[in-house]
Amino acid sequence: MEKIKLEILGLSPSQSQAGSFALVLGEEYGNRRLPIIIGMFEAQAIAIEIEKIQPNRPMTHDLFKSFAKAFNYTVNEIIISDLREGIFFARVHCSSADGLRETIIDARPSDAIAIALRFSVPIYTYETILSEAGIVSGSQSEPDDAIEEIVQQSKPRSLSEQIKNMSLDELHRILDESLNNEEYEKAAKIRDEIARRN
Repeated sequence: MEKIKLEILGLSPSQSQAGSFALVLGEEYGNRRLPIIIGMFEAQAIAIEIEKIQPNRPMTHDLFKSFAKAFNYTVNEIIISDLREGIFFARVHCSSADGLRETIIDARPSDAIAIALRFSVPIYTYETILSEAGIVSGSQSEPDDAIEEIVQQSKPRSLSEQIKNMSLDELHRILDESLNNEEYEKAAKIRDEIARRN
């Protein structure tokens, strides 16, 4: 699957969920935004690294970086890899310093992004994620007061609602991806939508 590079556009307190923050990512050369609701501690870990604040003692993500370096591992990239029932999933792609071993670690997107910032590595996602949860913005960057509006627009839609607006080509492509990922329930719904149109 082709990866789409993302950049962090904003981080602000969520007005819809107390104690949570809205992290808005944007595709590098496009106008789609991917909002993710994250916890307060993860938001703090991301903000500290963005602002280059040096805490008195290492935070968990700093410890991860020190641990990885001590064992001659580095992080190459992180990928927001899946969205199931409104919950995002991510993977941290690591390799040994000699390049002989590669490891993929499952993570929450908030933790993966905090780690990506510490290793200065790119953040990616797939077209299927942006198609499902992304929203289109009229400008390249969003002011802080628009972040919550983006989050409100991105409330998860059911699979049935999503596939009704897709072309047959898109449906066939996502059907193939679903089968490759062994997501048979999703594949069955897509198959039924294709059959309905024929």
